[in-house]
Amino acid sequence: MIRRIGFVGLLFWALAPLLTAPGAQAQRKVSAAELTTLKALGSRSAPITIEVFSDFQCPACKNTYESTLRPLIDNYVVTGKVYLVHRDYPLPIHSYSKVAARWANAGAQLGKFAKVEQTLYAKQETWGASGNFEAALGGVLTPAELKRARQLVESGQLDAAIDSDIALGNSKRVSQTPSLFVTHRGETTSLPPGGVTYPLLKQYLDYLLKQ
Repeated sequence: MIRRIGFVGLLFWALAPLLTAPGAQAQRKVSAAELTTLKALGSRSAPITIEVFSDFQCPACKNTYESTLRPLIDNYVVTGKVYLVHRDYPLPIHSYSKVAARWANAGAQLGKFAKVEQTLYAKQETWGASGNFEAALGGVLTPAELKRARQLVESGQLDAAIDSDIALGNSKRVSQTPSLFVTHRGETTSLPPGGVTYPLLKQYLDYLLKQ
């Protein structure tokens, strides 16, 4: 017996390839929980999880990212030892910090968070003075991606993820950025606020991994 497909079924069948295409995720609304995953690097099954509450316009966050987190990613995240989670904690004292967080979340939804994060920190002084994020990110996002990112930033739908991170930071009594929290075997430790050096963090992580 042949089952006949109605108009709705036929329409879905025709559109299915588009709905499952790589760019489909960028076209739909992504939840705060999904964005958290998209802003994380490494394996969720890693023995250590590090959450970093950051403000993209914070000079100390830029320094911590470049001098501590970059080698951490290369030596511990890539090797499956650390799951690194970015948390947005834009401070009111920085005029463009929340807008930067929106662009970072837009980049995450487009599947390019790591490149956007690196560029936002590298060009912090440029966009921090002008607020021109499209010029700053033009080297890592295509014109089509920039257009989509702008739409996401202006839609307001990314604020839920940012506000969720802020609320979580407040519950952890974050008072300044960057603030790092290390979780190992169910126990979470708050590192000294303001960032830590890579040699010190490496020593601490190696100690935990031997436990």
